[in-house]
Amino acid sequence: MTKPLEGRPLFAESTDDELWVMGKSNFADSKILFTISNSHGERTVLITPDEITPSNPRLFVQAPPERIVTKGQKRQQRMQRYFTYLGYTLSAVLITFSVLSASGFVKARIVLTGSMEPAISAGDIVILAPTPRTQPKQGDVVAYTARRFSGESVGTFTHRIIGGDAQNGFLVKGDNNPSPDVQRPKLDDISGVVFFVIPFIGKFLTPKMLMILIPTALGLWLVLDTLKGDK
Repeated sequence: MTKPLEGRPLFAESTDDELWVMGKSNFADSKILFTISNSHGERTVLITPDEITPSNPRLFVQAPPERIVTKGQKRQQRMQRYFTYLGYTLSAVLITFSVLSASGFVKARIVLTGSMEPAISAGDIVILAPTPRTQPKQGDVVAYTARRFSGESVGTFTHRIIGGDAQNGFLVKGDNNPSPDVQRPKLDDISGVVFFVIPFIGKFLTPKMLMILIPTALGLWLVLDTLKGDK
């Protein structure tokens, strides 16, 4: 280093007096990139014969893997792991459910009303064991096709059996409704018995929400991929 730099601390704002510039360079274009890192953070300076300039090591070199990882980098790595695990978990669940659904082993539907609250809320997804493989009984929550007096289908309700039988029709009622349903569905009207409830997820599976979530998920993936590439 040239004489004006001798005895100067590498980090002017630091109260640590252990790092100093000593000696001089024999070449006018010489440069030294100095980085110090620990669990509290990372600091870098570019040293030339004339000055000491704060810098970023990523502009010049790729950090070795054995370098101490900072707190910010640890948080970033944890976030990447969480999203990776979440992605694998959701993929496994979706693939498993798709296989089971295609084979007819289970069915699913999104609950649209609060007639079964508090047991089942609007936006929940109910997983059904199809009939007649699973025989409905009193106390079960079933999904059945509601029909007009003419026999025309008007929709699917998910309500609890409170009486009746398969031959004469079941008496069904929403837990949150004041009175039983008018229709007494028979076994042919019941598509399945609820055996599992996934709360809230159904709210995100509407066309409007999917139009928001898909671009958001893609953007988040691109950001994380960019951050990963910058490491």
